[in-house]
Amino acid sequence: MKKFNKLAVVFAAATISLFSGCTKDGGLNIFSIEDDKQLGLQTKQQIEADPAQFPILNPASYPGVYNYINAMRDDLLNSGKVTHKDDFLWEVRIINRDDIVNAFCTPGGYIYVYTGLIKYLDKKSSLAGVLGHEMAHADKRHSTNQLTKKYGVQTLLDVVLGNNQGLLTQIGSELVSLQFSRSDESQADEYSVIYLCPTKYHADGAADFFQKIIDQGGSSTPAFLSTHPNPDNRVENIRGHATSGGCVSTITTAENDAEYIAFKNSLP
Repeated sequence: MKKFNKLAVVFAAATISLFSGCTKDGGLNIFSIEDDKQLGLQTKQQIEADPAQFPILNPASYPGVYNYINAMRDDLLNSGKVTHKDDFLWEVRIINRDDIVNAFCTPGGYIYVYTGLIKYLDKKSSLAGVLGHEMAHADKRHSTNQLTKKYGVQTLLDVVLGNNQGLLTQIGSELVSLQFSRSDESQADEYSVIYLCPTKYHADGAADFFQKIIDQGGSSTPAFLSTHPNPDNRVENIRGHATSGGCVSTITTAENDAEYIAFKNSLP
């Protein structure tokens, strides 16, 4: 009888998780919000254990840098559009590598931005747009959606139940470089605009990143964009969302540019 009850509890938990994890496109996400948070924490721990690959700027040593980017993050969180604003930690860390033009956000809202990306961008709203894009990946739970598709429900159910620690560690490593689908990227672009629209920033700030790639003839296109939607289409779509949303920025051109240059100059 005890064995039957245990199986019944596991089945019930799996059923609840499956139905509560239905995604917008009709797929399934076996992970709960708590699972997202745990996966994000595990990824954070793995990143911090590898300072050679991920040399993180110490917030205590660069308080001005972190005050700047944390204030930007808070502006987006306070837009009223982030679904899991109060569920996730939304911790920002800057990785001191000028050779990498990238940013990523783990499940649970651990945000990592490379100095290479910050220095590549030219405007305050551009960074806010990219930050919003990465936050959208966590908020819309794209990482755990992709993991469910990749590994399947039964395998991940074992992970959720604590029966496969090895795979959990492997997943933590994969989350740093996980490739999102084109639909996930398009949705993250759209929600970047949605997050920025009620704020002071130019809501189409993320388009500046792709426009710069286009202006440079694609010669500096980061490798991680190779499977993503075409930059031209992304610029058009992002700006279209901002226009249709009636988004208006209160940031002047001088503030958008000069203030950001000062921020970049404060980096090592």
